[in-house]
Amino acid sequence: MKEKSFERKNELIAAAFDEFTLNSYENASLNNIIKTAGISKGTFYYNFENKMELYLSMVEIAGRNQVEFINKYIKEQNVEAKDIFEELKLQFLMSGKFAITHPKYYRFIIMFVKEMEINKDLKSAFADSNDSLLDVLIKKAIKNGDFNNRFSNDFIKKIMQYLFTNYFGIFIEEKDYELEKMLENANNFVDFIKYGLGNKEE
Repeated sequence: MKEKSFERKNELIAAAFDEFTLNSYENASLNNIIKTAGISKGTFYYNFENKMELYLSMVEIAGRNQVEFINKYIKEQNVEAKDIFEELKLQFLMSGKFAITHPKYYRFIIMFVKEMEINKDLKSAFADSNDSLLDVLIKKAIKNGDFNNRFSNDFIKKIMQYLFTNYFGIFIEEKDYELEKMLENANNFVDFIKYGLGNKEE
């Protein structure tokens, strides 16, 4: 997506993050966003085709910030996981740290994951996107033999995708978003997957 630059762009993005983390995509008001940002409708529509294009640009911004944060953490801590299960726990740990450091981006990502399950337009917009991080991890884990070979590759991919797509629908209580509880849920979640799909128990 082409990066857009214009006066009060930062204000528009900040207003959009506020609106889309408080409301679903359908209920979010583009008029509220434009008014809060202090720009004209003409300026908005000169830079964005519609609400969907703005939303997709926010997905890109939040995703890019999370990837940069994670890559920086891995480099600074010099950490390396031995299998997909350690990698997933590491990803959850870094996501927790990202949530504390960038709460607005993290809340938006959670909302986005939920929206993807119910919004056909969003599903369509991402239908032809490149492999997600989870896709890459699954393919690598299958190649490395991290999963029990009695399960087919297709079954593993489908069950993993389903579990992670619905993760935020499982843990929805307010306490689940506190870092300590978040990491406890995440570790238990990965252990559940490991001992159901993994080759060995420790």
